[in-house]
Amino acid sequence: MTLVARTLAALALAACAIFNPARADDLQDISQFLKSGQHAQALERVNRYLATRPKDAQGRFLKGLILAEQNKTADAIDVFTKLSQDYPELPEPYNNVAVLYASQGQYEKARQALEMSIRTHPAYATAYENLGDLYSKLASQAYDKALQLDSSNTVAKTKLALMTELISNGSRQRASSPAAPASPPARVAEAPKAPSAPPVAAPAPAPVAKPAPATPAAPAAPAPVAKPTPAPAEPKNAKAEKAGESDEVLAAVRAWAHAWSKKDTRAYFAAYAPGFKTPGGEPRAAWETARKQRIAAPKQIEVDVEAPKVALDGANAASVTFRQSYRSDTLSVTSTKTLAMVKTNGKWLIEQERVGR
Repeated sequence: MTLVARTLAALALAACAIFNPARADDLQDISQFLKSGQHAQALERVNRYLATRPKDAQGRFLKGLILAEQNKTADAIDVFTKLSQDYPELPEPYNNVAVLYASQGQYEKARQALEMSIRTHPAYATAYENLGDLYSKLASQAYDKALQLDSSNTVAKTKLALMTELISNGSRQRASSPAAPASPPARVAEAPKAPSAPPVAAPAPAPVAKPAPATPAAPAAPAPVAKPTPAPAEPKNAKAEKAGESDEVLAAVRAWAHAWSKKDTRAYFAAYAPGFKTPGGEPRAAWETARKQRIAAPKQIEVDVEAPKVALDGANAASVTFRQSYRSDTLSVTSTKTLAMVKTNGKWLIEQERVGR
């Protein structure tokens, strides 16, 4: 089964869009070698690049792509797995691990990796399509097994035929795409980029009431026009109270970002509620250990909270959606993040964090 992937031309363009300008020439050269099929040269160049920048996310991502193109699947899986551990906010490494597992027939591992990619970035369409392809393949195998056990099962025959046709049509559509090669191998996703916000549907126009037809009647004095009763104005002190709560929530978020930027893990973890829901459902202690390692690894970190929007939900709950700009000596990425906040003992703390809206 071939899962969805991008062409190398699109990969090179996406990669150049996010690379640090100081390193762009080296990385662009590596991408060009990869695009032209010169995999040995690409691997030699990327190894030389990573020798002085072992934590560089873009270089490691390219190395994973090169190894995948060389059919060194186990090595490529190792590169992308470690990359997802170091940068769990990026969905692409999880997706690429899934593609490589699927190429080996390890469909359960592929499913788990795709679900992690979607959990990391709920708006990542490639992972959803790959997951659909994976379920189609699993369904086809199940129907085939049912027929092996009971060849007279006409319902299973029909379902298997429909599933086979669906998979074949999908493969033909991809092969006929101008951007796809004639016989596409199982390629991995393009270089990571900041997720875009989902489009907001325009509100439907309000229906216009048609005037009732006039009935012939004797002229009469016009009826007084009823004026709409204005909604009671919110008390000034209530507005001020809400504004004050929003300011407190935002101040807590900025303090969290400041602690992260200063690599102050004590203050950073103090920003999380006791009932914080870890991204993968792992134990809190394991999550904190991994986060400490990722915060300590770069020489410097800068995290900015841009265009925040606070939504209060009662007196003790709120959510904050903002653009998170993360920069370090190894990675620069901007994404949309939402923090679910709870008020505990008079302090606003993070109960859950999500990449995307």
